Amino acid sequence: MHRRKRTLAAVAAGAAVSMGAALALFGGVGTAQANTTAAAQPAAAAASSGGVKIAYYDQWSVYGNAFYPKNLDTEGIAGKLDVLNYSFENIDPTNLTCFESTKASDSTNESDPNAGDGAGDAFADYQKSFGADISVNGTADVWNQPIVGTFNQLKELKAKYPNLKIVASIGGWTYSKYFSDVAKTDASRQKFVSSCIDMFIKGNLPVQGGYGGTGSAAGIFDGFDIDWEYPGSPDGHVGNHYSPDDKANYTKLLAEFRTELNAYGAANGGKHMLLTAALPSGQDKIANIETDKIGQYLDYANVMTYDMHGAWDATGPTNVQDPVYPSSDDPSAVIPPGNEKYSTDGAIKAWTQGDSAYGIPGGLPASKITMGYPLYYRGWTGVPAGSNHGLYQSATGPAGARSLSQTAGVAYYKELGGIVDNPSDTFFDPKTQSNYFYNGTEFWAGLGAQEIQAKADYAHCSGLGGSMMYSLLDLDPSATLFNKIVTATNGSAPSNCSSGGGTTGSTSSGTSSGTSSGTTSGTTSGTTSGTTSGTTNGGTTAGTTSGTTSGTTSGTTSGTTSGTTSGTTSGTTGGTGGCTLPSWSASAIYVNGDKVSWNGHNWQAKWWTTNEQPGTTGEWGVWQDLGAC
Repeated sequence: MHRRKRTLAAVAAGAAVSMGAALALFGGVGTAQANTTAAAQPAAAAASSGGVKIAYYDQWSVYGNAFYPKNLDTEGIAGKLDVLNYSFENIDPTNLTCFESTKASDSTNESDPNAGDGAGDAFADYQKSFGADISVNGTADVWNQPIVGTFNQLKELKAKYPNLKIVASIGGWTYSKYFSDVAKTDASRQKFVSSCIDMFIKGNLPVQGGYGGTGSAAGIFDGFDIDWEYPGSPDGHVGNHYSPDDKANYTKLLAEFRTELNAYGAANGGKHMLLTAALPSGQDKIANIETDKIGQYLDYANVMTYDMHGAWDATGPTNVQDPVYPSSDDPSAVIPPGNEKYSTDGAIKAWTQGDSAYGIPGGLPASKITMGYPLYYRGWTGVPAGSNHGLYQSATGPAGARSLSQTAGVAYYKELGGIVDNPSDTFFDPKTQSNYFYNGTEFWAGLGAQEIQAKADYAHCSGLGGSMMYSLLDLDPSATLFNKIVTATNGSAPSNCSSGGGTTGSTSSGTSSGTSSGTTSGTTSGTTSGTTSGTTNGGTTAGTTSGTTSGTTSGTTSGTTSGTTSGTTSGTTGGTGGCTLPSWSASAIYVNGDKVSWNGHNWQAKWWTTNEQPGTTGEWGVWQDLGAC
């Protein structure tokens, strides 16, 4: 009954993927006031300063993997997270509400259109007893508690880590069938959202197995994560309901969640309730979402920048799982109807800047986007070395299933120590800026230290909100990948944002990265971004982003020189006296090293920031005073 997230490529290819009993297809690229208009909706809270850490904890972790909420404490995970997504809850096919049941889904049968109907795991949620040895607070559950199970353990975890926010993730690959139905009308949206708030926020669980009841789970969840795969698309799980109306209705569903969560928070001490969404990375699916409208309702947009390639292409060619940039060497097919191939750069730019080939307007604030990191690997076997250590080569089939993941072609980090921890088997593709692992027979695609840094550099250079990880149960006991991602996320933008923030470059990746980083940094700093992006991508993007009309004109006309000029000129507009650095702007995003002028002084940012005026927060502020200008 396990549901894993799949982002895009397998379904885009129309391939059937057989996922094993312990690891099913996962849920996501995707994720009241009657008749309240969008304009009247209360806005979501502003995203944090670029270092947010979000991770998924799967409902089925407590079974064969024996990965309990206590592990989040003892392995040093909980104290480093901002948001924990508990995945996944389902939609009742009869009542179109949130609900609880104990019924296994047939997640191993990709051809079953009813695989998730009525399925759920109320036993894991609030009926499984935890002994003292696996309990967060070291106390065994007793028979007369209102609830036990993972919910009670999450409650204990929050007591120990009061800054940790926990949200209930609804949907996923197997549980997205009825999103189109619940989003269809004002009445259906209000009914669904109200039921979810009643059950998971107010904690009114149905009495089952001797547990539950009114308020029994109150105070555990701080909001919701919507993981709809996918609005308006036939490429979700077979049998999923979808409609052309999903595009507008998805926005309305998020608006309803935002309205009802805000109303609940206001009635309970002014608490802000979180709303996040798991979002797709393929332009073919992004096109079915109103990218310019949903950001106002979300706290974070978890873009699933992974699963772009995998062993659903059973005989290859092998490929990296989550390319940061596209590569001219990549033999995979383009995404219909345009000419792009899957990449993180393409996804982030589609969400923020738009993509005219797909009719995507862009407009999602970069500061609300978290970049997805997979904590598992996708692999093939029978792979010849070729000219590049197995990359883009044929295969005889998916790599053999491991004991925990139990799925051919998928393995957790902790199952691949002999390969991914072996330097001689570890490779890095400078064009896609992605790691892969090859031992002469098996080829595995996933995170390594170089790729983690490349992804974090991209995120910092692009002004993204932070990082999202799927899924924590895949980690080894030392939480190796998690800690590397946290360290990289907590870092700052590199000095080479001009080339996209990557640790290495190439013609292909340089072009893509210049476009992306230039966009964000152009907003930040006219001089730097105008120069850089003008060089990398003809100045078009940099000029457009740098600040004024002259940026657009000059950048488009000429490239390096015009990008430099336009960035400097437009940035200086509004400066003070003889100060020649770009004037600070309350609406701009700045990263480490960016320089501005303000109130007769030059200033340099020490880390990511927006709307923090230079000189107003003393020695602990983000801005370093460089002296009078």
